[in-house]
Amino acid sequence: MTSQRAPKRKPESPLKRSFSDTDSVIQLQRLDHLVLTVADIKTTCEFYTTVLGADVIQFGDHRYALRIGDSPQKINLHTLDNPLQPAAKNPQAGTADLCFITALPLDNVVQHFHNLKVPITAGPVERTGTLGPILSVYIRDPDGNLIEVANAL
Repeated sequence: MTSQRAPKRKPESPLKRSFSDTDSVIQLQRLDHLVLTVADIKTTCEFYTTVLGADVIQFGDHRYALRIGDSPQKINLHTLDNPLQPAAKNPQAGTADLCFITALPLDNVVQHFHNLKVPITAGPVERTGTLGPILSVYIRDPDGNLIEVANAL
């Protein structure tokens, strides 16, 4: 008689939550926008358009956002002294860490930053992006947010 072993089960992630049959699970589709708290909207818009090629969108009652590439993603801008409510519990300028993917070769990105006298904080360095390996360089925006610009590998 041969003994049969039960197949090994992959351990459950401590971050996963179990749901009963009566619970519904939210299935997020995409990130629509995020909010950056900034010291000065004009300075932020100038940096993101000149250095990173974003488009500025004005909407609503004197509100501003940055559109990234051809995608439907945007970054809304709130000023530190007057954040739109509701806001994060402790909105602060310079606390974000954002990664953008570009098709422009990273050597050209680095040269662009050098031409504009934008200091490179780190890189090029290999990292892991959403879809796999990326090659990244890091800079800081006027508020000190860490900005990663990367090529998919």
